[in-house]
Amino acid sequence: QVQLKESGGGLVQAGGSLRLSCAASGVTFSSNAIDWYRQAPGKQRQLVAGFTSTGSTKYADSVRGRFTISRDNADNTVYLQMNSLKPEDTAVYYCHGFRWPVNYWGQGTQVTVSS
Repeated sequence: QVQLKESGGGLVQAGGSLRLSCAASGVTFSSNAIDWYRQAPGKQRQLVAGFTSTGSTKYADSVRGRFTISRDNADNTVYLQMNSLKPEDTAVYYCHGFRWPVNYWGQGTQVTVSS
């Protein structure tokens, strides 16, 4: 059974940091197949950070320079380091993996940034 499990969310003050982890099990994803999305109340789910086909990283404009995505291929784990957090970063953060032809989603982890 394929699972993506997020951890590391929580409540933090503006300017603080959090590190999210996404542990994949049940299948090995290719190195650029796992990325991070978020969904704030009343808004659509949006891509936050991921990897390109050449292995580079890509970010939403709103988080570039503050968030860093990284991976540990040996552990099939992807991380999202979030620094200089802002109240507008408050959302449920989801780990997403694609292994053709299926999209997999984690259950999400809540990140709340207080002002």
